[in-house]
Amino acid sequence: MELANIEKLIEKYLEAETTLQEETQLREYFTSGNVAEHLQDYAIMFGYFKQNQSETYTKAIKLKPEIKRKKNFKWMTVAASLALLVSAYVGKIQYDEYQQRMYFAQVKEALQKVSFHLNKGNDALYAVSDNLNKGNDAVKQLKIYENTANTVLKKVKN
Repeated sequence: MELANIEKLIEKYLEAETTLQEETQLREYFTSGNVAEHLQDYAIMFGYFKQNQSETYTKAIKLKPEIKRKKNFKWMTVAASLALLVSAYVGKIQYDEYQQRMYFAQVKEALQKVSFHLNKGNDALYAVSDNLNKGNDAVKQLKIYENTANTVLKKVKN
């Protein structure tokens, strides 16, 4: 086999681009014993592959039965469903509380506005009431003056 052809196949092999036939050619070349000196490292590698090709694993592999997984999976689905229901219930309660707080805040704001306007009206009524009281006081003073004047006039006539 040509040395240049083998070097090209080695490059393709290292890039994982060789076909099975090309790999067979490489294996035959490197296990033939007639290998160029600069390719001796590859001869060791292919020799190792050929030697270990016949090795097999003889110990038994223990697999866990799938039945237990299915039972656990059933309990997990029940637990997940229960968790979903509980979280939905708790979420609904919290949402209702939030809505109540929002309604309370709106009612409180409306009552504060009503209170503000009622207080403005009360201030106006207090002002009118003060003026009315001043007018009543003035009328009382006039009645006192009138009574005094009538008393003086009666004394003067007599």
